[in-house]
Amino acid sequence: MRLLLDTHVLLWSALDPDRISGTCRDAIEDGENSVFVSAVSAWEIAIKQSIHKLELARPAERWLPEVLRRSGFAPLPVDFTAALRVRALPWHHRDPFDRLLAAQAIEEGLTLVTNDDIFARYGLSMMRA
Repeated sequence: MRLLLDTHVLLWSALDPDRISGTCRDAIEDGENSVFVSAVSAWEIAIKQSIHKLELARPAERWLPEVLRRSGFAPLPVDFTAALRVRALPWHHRDPFDRLLAAQAIEEGLTLVTNDDIFARYGLSMMRA
């Protein structure tokens, strides 16, 4: 399985793994599965930390690479195809970070791991965290 973590699931995975359901945590930790973290999540974390809506032990530019190294999650860059796919998405979600995550999941054929039920309206593959 190829998984894309929503930003809140990434944060829970690193800071409070008990918030993630056992089934979902098993899928994330299963070495047979590929787990991706989007550059969109890096951007969201950096913005939220800079406006003091997110507290981390270290600056995001040090914290996130450490999390990826420790967890084995793979970074997923944003390409033009996914960025432009956002234009055609229905406006089920207004959050620009989440719209781009949805576009990436669709374009890359990834299962989005999230607790946000609104993503189901996009018809993408989802796993509830």
